[in-house]
Amino acid sequence: MSSATSRRTLESLRSQRWLAPDDMRSFAHRQRLQQMGLRREEFLERPVIAIINTWSDLSPCHSHLRERAEAVKRGILLAGGFPVELPAMSLGEVMVKPTTMIYRNFLAMETEELLRSLPIDGAVLLGGCDKTTPGMLMGAISMDIPAIFCPAGPMLNDRYRGQSVGAGTHTKKFWDDYVAGDIAKPEWIKLEAKMTRSPGTCNTMGTASTMTSIVEAMGFTLPGATSIPAMDANHVRMASQCGERIVGMVWEDLKPSRFFTRASLSNGVAAYMALGGSTNAAIHLTAIAGRAGMALSLDEMDAMAQKVPVIANLFPSGDKLMEDFFYAGGMPALLKEIAPQLDLTALTVTGRSLGENIADAVCLDDSVIRKVSQPLADGAALAVLRGNLCPDGAVIKPSAANPKFAKHRGRALVFDSNAEMLAQIHAPDLDIDENTVLILRNGGPIGAPGMPEWGNLPVPKKLLQQGIRDMVRISDARMSGTHYGTCVLHVTPEAAVGGPLALVRNGDMIELDIAARSLNMDVPDEELARRRAEWQAPAQKYARGYTKLYMEHVTQADQGCDLDFLLGNAATPEPPIF
Repeated sequence: MSSATSRRTLESLRSQRWLAPDDMRSFAHRQRLQQMGLRREEFLERPVIAIINTWSDLSPCHSHLRERAEAVKRGILLAGGFPVELPAMSLGEVMVKPTTMIYRNFLAMETEELLRSLPIDGAVLLGGCDKTTPGMLMGAISMDIPAIFCPAGPMLNDRYRGQSVGAGTHTKKFWDDYVAGDIAKPEWIKLEAKMTRSPGTCNTMGTASTMTSIVEAMGFTLPGATSIPAMDANHVRMASQCGERIVGMVWEDLKPSRFFTRASLSNGVAAYMALGGSTNAAIHLTAIAGRAGMALSLDEMDAMAQKVPVIANLFPSGDKLMEDFFYAGGMPALLKEIAPQLDLTALTVTGRSLGENIADAVCLDDSVIRKVSQPLADGAALAVLRGNLCPDGAVIKPSAANPKFAKHRGRALVFDSNAEMLAQIHAPDLDIDENTVLILRNGGPIGAPGMPEWGNLPVPKKLLQQGIRDMVRISDARMSGTHYGTCVLHVTPEAAVGGPLALVRNGDMIELDIAARSLNMDVPDEELARRRAEWQAPAQKYARGYTKLYMEHVTQADQGCDLDFLLGNAATPEPPIF
């Protein structure tokens, strides 16, 4: 499978520091492995391969990964490796509170330290739900041993009233219909039980599939791996192939620092735009790049968005689902279509270049994967806004927004917390109309804390009953990648650290102009200075634990929300063994 010709020696593998010496400590290591019923021949003179498994009973996206780990083990054994399964924190997007985002960096640390502290030569990263993919990848890049990503795969489609439906986007759509009184309670209960009909990640181009697809474009997966449905037999075979391939990668010493380059990163950004991917990817890509010692700015992503149109006809920008994307040819077909914007010489985990990986790719349905000359929408996947409301940037997804609000001026209605907003938003006497600009602040990495997916603020019931389904909404929080609407997100600096969003008052006029990439509040500088003098930082509730550590060290959204002491690619010493 690989074009590499060099092969490492057994003596050069990390695991041999634990297992090979003729001393008491190594005797104890071998002794304890045999304590578990293993024969010496099963682990000596073989690469030790970790399967970092994020399976959990409370992570429906990953509920099949216990079985997939067995398939990975088969592949490792077939190739002559020794598999060890290591559990890691499972970031099931729906269940984990207050937000999985606060634990992305925790998973990154856990992945890195699992690989460093144990006799591991290579790793298969088994995950797929939103923060799991970037978290595991960040840790593997920082550790820098051979690693391959094995995506969990999307769930299967369902059908409702003659149309394909899935998770996330349709949940939001049907919820608005339910609040407006267009769906009766018995029907709502039926939808609850049937829309997500199999294990696997959201089957829209939400954050899960956005990130796994980007990771494929950057060279960390087998070609075509990310769109295979979780319950397809192809998915089991792909998992086994990952296990086989990682052993080869170990012998070739094909670690991230050898193939994850600026070209790989650029390929990932181009794929992000063509997919119409989740706004969350802007944060995760910045963090991933930072772990490899590369800077990635919002402006670079905006520039790519203006060059690469959205060609994946997938919810929430389009009307198809990931199962359709798989049948249409998946990522290899999409990458083939945008090949002029890619560096096809970039090396991948296969040992071949990206161009070689996609050479035989064919689009089998151009209603799902459009031609570049016939893009899905006029709006790009991402626009980066700047102005006196967001001096360090904010993002919006034009392809999933209502074009009528692309240039908009309206009065602000401000909420200081998500709880306050939820308590008031559906009040019959709420002073609001379609032109009002809803603002939620204190939802950023420090303010929330953790930057939850609160940014898709609900449209008030009084407007839903009038048939209104979108309006301009602004926050320093994030939004689910499955959601849609004219939502300005990641306003930076966030309100909790004194960003301009903290100074907005009810009735201030807000001006959004996507084409001009601007977001401003029409308030005189003198008045803003007076408000700033009065502003007080919100009290922090966390005095201990990981959350306190996170709040003390997390960077802002434009810098990837990583922990400042984890940035960069400075070498970390191998653990001493005495």
